[in-house]
Amino acid sequence: MVYLFMKLLVRNLDRNTTEAELRALFEEYGSVQYCKLVLDKVGGGSKGFGFVEMPKLGEAKAAIKNLNNKDVGENKIRVKRTEDKEV
Repeated sequence: MVYLFMKLLVRNLDRNTTEAELRALFEEYGSVQYCKLVLDKVGGGSKGFGFVEMPKLGEAKAAIKNLNNKDVGENKIRVKRTEDKEV
């Protein structure tokens, strides 16, 4: 399989982090194709994790290397490539 982008899972986000802040954090390392903060359906607040897609693998790898275990807000975030699932 050939992937044209890398999808990243970002966990342990501060509940006050916005989608725009998450995107800006990753844009420091390259272009972001997609960014989505996962929200609670009832309260509408952040669930503390989200997804980011970066079209260039080298940029995505740099983002993982530099952002994994980085202090963002009150939390130390965790960044990793999502697991590929067969459909």
